[in-house]
Formats: sequence, C-alpha cells, structure tokens
Amino acid sequence: MVNLPETPSIHNAATDRPEAAWRRVWRDYRGSPVAVVMLALLGVILVLALLAPLISPQNPYDLMQLDIMEGLLPPGTEASSGDMIYHLGTDDQGRDMLSAILHGLRISLFVGVVSAVCAVLVGATLGLFAAYRGGRTESVIMRLVDLQLSFPTILVALMILAFLGKGISNVILALIIVEWATYARTARGTALVESRREYIEAAHCLGVPLYRIIFRHLLPNCMTPLIVIGTVQIARAITLEATLSFLGIGVPVTEPSLGLLIANGYQYMFAGQYWLSFFPGIALLVTIVAINLVGDRLRDVFNPKGQA
Repeated sequence: MVNLPETPSIHNAATDRPEAAWRRVWRDYRGSPVAVVMLALLGVILVLALLAPLISPQNPYDLMQLDIMEGLLPPGTEASSGDMIYHLGTDDQGRDMLSAILHGLRISLFVGVVSAVCAVLVGATLGLFAAYRGGRTESVIMRLVDLQLSFPTILVALMILAFLGKGISNVILALIIVEWATYARTARGTALVESRREYIEAAHCLGVPLYRIIFRHLLPNCMTPLIVIGTVQIARAITLEATLSFLGIGVPVTEPSLGLLIANGYQYMFAGQYWLSFFPGIALLVTIVAINLVGDRLRDVFNPKGQA
C-alpha cells in the first residue's frame, strides 16, 4: 500500500504536532503586550455580549419594563422606582442605554462573526477548487472574483438589502455576498503553490476524491492567511452592518445593533442628549479597534517577514 507524503502543518513545520505549532503561535503572539491586552479586552467584550440577557439591568425590548416617562434621562439618574440607576442614561422610550448597548453588541458581533465564517467557507472552497482544477473553471471563478471586487462593497450591500429588505438574516447574506471574493482570491493564491507539491500530485495519482484533496490536504495549508484575513474581516463586517443599520436598511428596530442605536440617538445630539449616540459609538469603536489589533498581531506572527 502506497502512503501519501505527510501534509505540512501550520508554520511550515512538518515535524511539529499541531498543538506544538499553536503553542509557538501563542508564544510569538504574547510578545506584544498591547496585543495581549487587546485579546483580553476582546474576550471581555465577547463574554458581555454572550451574557447580555443575564447581566443587563433591564430587558430594553420588553415593553412591560419600560416607562416612557423616564425617557431621555441623563447618565447617573436613579430610576423613579429606586431599584436601579441609569448609569448611561435612557433613550426616548425609557430604555436603559447600558442594557441596550449590551444587547446591541450581542447582535453586532453575531452578524460580524457569522457572516465572516460563512464568507470564509464559500470563498475558500471556490478559491481552492479554482486553484486545483485550473483551466476554464479557474478563469470563470476568478472573473467572478474580479467582478465582485470591482464594485464598492457598501454599494453592493445597499442594492442587495434594497431588494431583500431588513432583517438580520438578510444582512448576513448581503455581507457574505460582498466578502466571499476576498477569501477566494487569497485561498486560490495560496493553493496554487500547494497544489504543485508532491503530496497533492501523489493524492491525484492514487485517485483520492477531489473533495478530500481540497478539504483534507489543501485547506489546512491555506488556513494561515484565511485566519488573519478573517479576523480583520469580522471588524469590517461589523462596521458594514453598523453603516447599513445607521442608514436604516440593516437590522430591524426590534433587534437593534450598535449602528441602529447610534442612528436612533443622532437626532437628539443637537438637543444636548449626547449619550444616546456617544456611548454606543464608543462601544463600537472599542470593539473594532480590539479586533483589528488582534488581527494585525496574528498577521505579524504568521508572517514575521512582513513586519516593519
């Protein structure tokens, strides 16, 4: 029986076990104190988002808990019932802004992560398939990639949502459509090198099914750039979702994200109620900065030659 050559693992260290390779990644990553702090901050943000229904002082979308007479209260005001303090104030409907931000953060992260993961799956699969098959198949897929990347991302997303309408699922679908091409081009470029290696040629000669060659041999060796790009693209997806929601065609008002909270408070800023947009904006900014800095550090770890 003929055995296939061993597939190289991450960090181009074929002799390392996967867990040893990831220990090396962590050792290199923690060489930057700022990146470690940002990773810890991102972990806190994720925990707050996941536990939002449990730790929020109020369910901001339960009408039985709202009192419109307590609308537009400034930060630090005590509720008329005396059972809570509105640390970040309230909006025009009497919603506690801290609770609204925690729930909005939950939705923003959900949209960003799910759309990025799905876009990676679609783009990486098409990119790997194009690199392995070559010829007309590769030409068709890459022309679609070029066509997709030639249009402004926000314009394409606006057109898709104008047709599909509001909704979290529609926003995720629009973000997948506008983001998959980036992953396809990256995966194809990396797979072109891997597809010429001996273990891929041996697998082909032995009649290994195409799906197994792509997902068992090519994909693991293309994950490094996809992980880096995917991390940064999560922040980009959150930004796009916030922009779409701010424009009024993103998530519905019954499930608002940070972008929609900012939009809802914009009309009150000139009247002095700055907290309605300011605090959701700070939460959005901190989240995006933390994700971007983590992604930048991962890029330096996986590609040390690219560091300045």
